[in-house]
Amino acid sequence: MSCYLGIDVGTSAVKAIIVDGQQRSIAEATTLLEISRPQSLWSEQDPEAWWLAVQASVQQLRTLAPAAFGSIRALGLSGQMHGAVLLGEDSLPLRPAILWNDGRSFQEAEELGHAHPGLSKRLGVIPMSGLMAPKLLWLARHEPGTFRATRKVLLPKDYIRLRLTGSCVTDMSDAAGTWWLDEAARDWSDEALAATGLDRSHMPELVEGSAPSGLLQPEIAREWGMRSDVVVAGGAGDVAAGAVGLGAINDGAGFISLGTSGQLFVTTRHFSPAPEALVHSFCHALPNRWFQMAAMLNGASCLAWAAGLLKTDIDELLCATEAAYRGPASLLFLPYLAGERTPHNDPYARGVYFGLSPETQQTDLIQAVLEGVAFSFADAKACLELAGTRLTCAGLIGGGSRSVFWAQILANVLNIPLVRYQGGDKGPAFGAARLARMAATGEAPETLCSQPAVLGVVEPEARLADLYATRIEQFRRLYGALKPEFKSAAAGVAAPNRCP
Repeated sequence: MSCYLGIDVGTSAVKAIIVDGQQRSIAEATTLLEISRPQSLWSEQDPEAWWLAVQASVQQLRTLAPAAFGSIRALGLSGQMHGAVLLGEDSLPLRPAILWNDGRSFQEAEELGHAHPGLSKRLGVIPMSGLMAPKLLWLARHEPGTFRATRKVLLPKDYIRLRLTGSCVTDMSDAAGTWWLDEAARDWSDEALAATGLDRSHMPELVEGSAPSGLLQPEIAREWGMRSDVVVAGGAGDVAAGAVGLGAINDGAGFISLGTSGQLFVTTRHFSPAPEALVHSFCHALPNRWFQMAAMLNGASCLAWAAGLLKTDIDELLCATEAAYRGPASLLFLPYLAGERTPHNDPYARGVYFGLSPETQQTDLIQAVLEGVAFSFADAKACLELAGTRLTCAGLIGGGSRSVFWAQILANVLNIPLVRYQGGDKGPAFGAARLARMAATGEAPETLCSQPAVLGVVEPEARLADLYATRIEQFRRLYGALKPEFKSAAAGVAAPNRCP
């Protein structure tokens, strides 16, 4: 029996899964992570915490399924995109990783866009503060010692690969989110690298996500109790890995990922850039495929935040809110707790409750959060339509997909059917396991990447879809009215930058 291991290095947790030859989940493990926010707009994690979480998750799997664990033939990696891991001469991190939802380099992103207006079409998106290139400009300006000492720049999952294989390698889909990759050529852009004071020597090697990137180092194999010839696949950024797990590999296949952040994703046969619509057009994890994506910084994390404030279990809150539901909420919630990418490109935006009254209940607060996130997906859908991509149906994956109630709100707001899948809350780790298998066996994606079993289809309700259309416009007007206040407020609380 051959089994395959998928490891997803997420923002809130490391998730790992063992999949057997029939693509059944044999065992799963999760280890939680924390985010550090030392200053306004900052978001960081210690790469060592990822490695410890990976080790903990692997040991859980070894305990849960020792026989399957011993037959693992290949390993695939998925991970949060855009995080900048800066390595020095000794291949150790020089500082905490700067994450995808970090907004400190907004000014540098604007400068890159103005100085190199022709690059965005080739690189798939305008420069944004969450991407890696503006972060390196910020480092050169504010932490010049760290910038000068940097020898390699890696993405989160690829730091784990370095610990596993000893090699600096990334895949096309994760490299796509750096603002350094020529998406059509599937190669680093020397012009983009030079714009941030770097060259190819700072970059990892590029491989396709379904190709081998190396073998597990002998000492790691011995420590983990694995065979000596375990292949490590190129892997993928989390959203592309989720697409592989969902079978969204052919032209027009689309889905919503409702995890810590949110994405609206559509596979394309060709590279189809639309930076003017704030749509990300990136390489897929599989050869000769690309995708368009609207990326939101705030997804199910908003619900976790609200539940934490109310000190009540999420499932209990969802159950009570569903029981109290009578239609669109009287409250509006702007879900921009960590700023926003699509459609606003605004790191200063923040969360807002609008319409509070003495009659407001906990269930009103939770419903407004669910609807606010759904409204942000409506904005994402509008951006994709502006880019020429029209969705008539979409899959739904991520932790938020477990709630049928939230899925119904999303379907009504977007006015399209949503398909819920078995195991949809662990798509990236499952997709990483599929990539591992392809790297080991050479199987064709079309053979392996079928859709999971369908749990159900959530159809929009015409009456509620009409009511929500009005609320979406109110939601958009509220952001427009507050946009100047967000930046003004951020300027008032900005902390001084450090300079080692």
